[in-house]
Amino acid sequence: MRLPISSYTSQPWRIHEFTGDFAVEDAWSFRTPGAGPGDFPRMLAALREHGGLADQSPPVKFLFDLRWKLGELFGWDDPKAGVGRRVASLRERLPGDLRDAPRGPDDDAMPLKAVYELDTEAARELANKTVHTVMHLGWVQGAGGEYELRMTVLVKSNGWFGRLYMAAIAPFRHLIVYPDLTRRWERAWRLRRHHDEGTSR
Repeated sequence: MRLPISSYTSQPWRIHEFTGDFAVEDAWSFRTPGAGPGDFPRMLAALREHGGLADQSPPVKFLFDLRWKLGELFGWDDPKAGVGRRVASLRERLPGDLRDAPRGPDDDAMPLKAVYELDTEAARELANKTVHTVMHLGWVQGAGGEYELRMTVLVKSNGWFGRLYMAAIAPFRHLIVYPDLTRRWERAWRLRRHHDEGTSR
């Protein structure tokens, strides 16, 4: 479910300390029935096991394949435009305690690379010729009392072209990509919970 930006800005996330120059692009919530306050690491494990790119719907797969083809054609994803080249990694901004905290694993199949991973929040980043973007995941108690996963996308556009690019892909994110992501990530939680409950009997 799409959320107002205040659902992110009102939370005491550590990421606020060093992303003041990024704009909040999207905020989204994912239902995790039965989850408790300490289940964020369990949810991250569920995403790694069951929520990856392999289970994308055909429309989403088509959109991403098209995006990578266009990136190849126009050089948007040239390594020189990436993190550590065109832009510095967020890790260079981290206060000492976060820099010493677990970073989280990287996956070659996942273009977003780990910045940090805590008990209730985690961040990953990606940069190319259009944007420097951060995906923030947080663990929040919802209005009904149960805990849920929230995802916020932060963006620093690379000039006018980056702003135009983000505006152009917004309808596809909201109407196709995020609903598909919701299906996959909520299913990942259900599978993990079912597995954990089965092995505890």
